[in-house]
Amino acid sequence: MLLPHASFAQTEQPTTPTTPKPSAEQLSALPKETAQFIEKGRMVALASDCAGCHTAPGGGKPLAGNYVMQTPLGAIVSTNITPSKTHGIGHYSEEDLSRAVREGKRKDGAHLYPAMPYDSYTQMTDEDLHALYVYLMQGVPAVDQAVQATKLPFPFNIRMSMLGWNTLFLDKKRFAPDASKSPEWNRGAYLVEALEHCAACHTPRNALMAADKSRAFAGAQLGPWFAPNITSDPVSGIGAWSVEELVQYLRTGRAEGKGQAAGGMAEAVENSLQFLPESDLRAMAVYLKALPPLRDAADANRTEGAHAQGTAHSEEPMQRGSRPQNSVEAVTSGASLFSAYCASCHQASGSGTPDQAYPSLYRNTATGLGRPDNLIAAILYGVQRNAAGKEVLMPRFDEKSYVDPLTNEQIAAIANHVLQHYGPATAGKISAADVQLARNGGPQPPLAQLQPYIAPSLGVLALVVALVLWWFFNRRKQGYRRYF
Repeated sequence: MLLPHASFAQTEQPTTPTTPKPSAEQLSALPKETAQFIEKGRMVALASDCAGCHTAPGGGKPLAGNYVMQTPLGAIVSTNITPSKTHGIGHYSEEDLSRAVREGKRKDGAHLYPAMPYDSYTQMTDEDLHALYVYLMQGVPAVDQAVQATKLPFPFNIRMSMLGWNTLFLDKKRFAPDASKSPEWNRGAYLVEALEHCAACHTPRNALMAADKSRAFAGAQLGPWFAPNITSDPVSGIGAWSVEELVQYLRTGRAEGKGQAAGGMAEAVENSLQFLPESDLRAMAVYLKALPPLRDAADANRTEGAHAQGTAHSEEPMQRGSRPQNSVEAVTSGASLFSAYCASCHQASGSGTPDQAYPSLYRNTATGLGRPDNLIAAILYGVQRNAAGKEVLMPRFDEKSYVDPLTNEQIAAIANHVLQHYGPATAGKISAADVQLARNGGPQPPLAQLQPYIAPSLGVLALVVALVLWWFFNRRKQGYRRYF
């Protein structure tokens, strides 16, 4: 029953940042001050994770755009931000870049969508903005490559609508240090709130897709994934994590006995966080540990966090000999499917390997959250990241799987088996419909659900207004006739 094809591989690989770095020879040919600004700007770009969105996966040229981001409102394509004068931002002044980065407005006056997190970058300091400009213009190779046009459905394709959104939700304040806090706390606040824009994923959204600041960092749905609560609450958040564990997680994407980064967080670790200096990672951890605690409603009766849930359990002895060797019937039970697809890496007991290269399934935030989003998404889409010189890969089992695609029913059976034995006692039952929802991209926010009805509703409204105006002017015309 233990099939080696479902491997969670971990291999030694050199980790090279996607953010371009000029050679020593190139820098030596420039004035010293310019070279210093280029290096500082490169670090700003790394901390802001520019490459994560502006570099197409699978070998795209650095910062040349064309990364198609699937959002609840439609696909948004990232732009070319190399200094190309034909397809990039080579014709941007520093003021133009500032408006784009901190106000969400392109040089031609068109509004950007907040998939580009200018509502966080608006806090970027003038010094960092200047360094970023120098880096993008003089430290990045120009790539004369066009990108696809973003084509959102009506009415989201009306960029001018962002003017109203910005009026309601964009606070254009710059970061201001808190004199009552330590320099380390202030550095962490700047990184978390501005450059690394952590709230863009970890803060829930309101009906108009703006950050709900009353629940800042309390966790949010990201398509099929769930960005967990990262406030200091010891049960729902990271209050029970040590600073050292948080630093390790940010640098490598893994904190032993706590969790592993997947989905968007794996991309953040791979493209940005692992390249920051240790002092910055520690500052972020210090700031996160100081955030006001917010408890999730589902955790009201819990006393321990997600990482403390579950125990080792094996049903392998019961699987041995339970089926004839010549059986042609499909394996359907969660225990059997787990044995076939999961136990070869995570062990029959779910305890993982001794070095946790293949992680434990109990005392793991993916299984202990009390909600199945990340467990289902990990099975469907796999886990992949290259951090700290190690390539980590768990294969995906959706229809694009190169291993063995699993049906919704099979994934639901595996997930239920995992949660039953390695998750919290309060874990609910997962259905095939839950898996299909994740396969479709996750729950849709209310604004996306309303989209198909917006155009017809506007049409009906226009017709009603036209009829009212016709009636009004007709009555008025009849009144004039009676008068004369």
